[in-house]
Amino acid sequence: MKYVIPQIPPSGNQFAGRQNVWEYRAQKQRWKGLVALLCSPKPKAPLVRAIVRITYFFPDRRRRDPDNYCGKMILDGLTAVGVIQDDSFGCIQLVLRGECDPDNPRTEIEVEEIEDGEHLQSGPVEMGGG
Repeated sequence: MKYVIPQIPPSGNQFAGRQNVWEYRAQKQRWKGLVALLCSPKPKAPLVRAIVRITYFFPDRRRRDPDNYCGKMILDGLTAVGVIQDDSFGCIQLVLRGECDPDNPRTEIEVEEIEDGEHLQSGPVEMGGG
């Protein structure tokens, strides 16, 4: 399944360390609504295991960190509307990409079911020192 949302969610930096939890909640609800409206058709039943690929098409080539666009609001929306059953590590493999399209900024979401017997790809988790 492939879905297109003609917007890009706010960066996590917009909310980090700020006291305004209401703005975050409002944006989260807004994105849940966008996912509900634009992510159609939905599967008959939520996918138990899936690969979720999120590609952000930004309007410019400014440097952006993937961890600020982790897909939280999108994954929560996909779960709430019944596209995926759960957005935990055991249920999804998340792939994030960033591209540039100045004429058509958007978010593309691809959801691919992982059949029984197939395994989620996993690899070592690397933690960088500072």
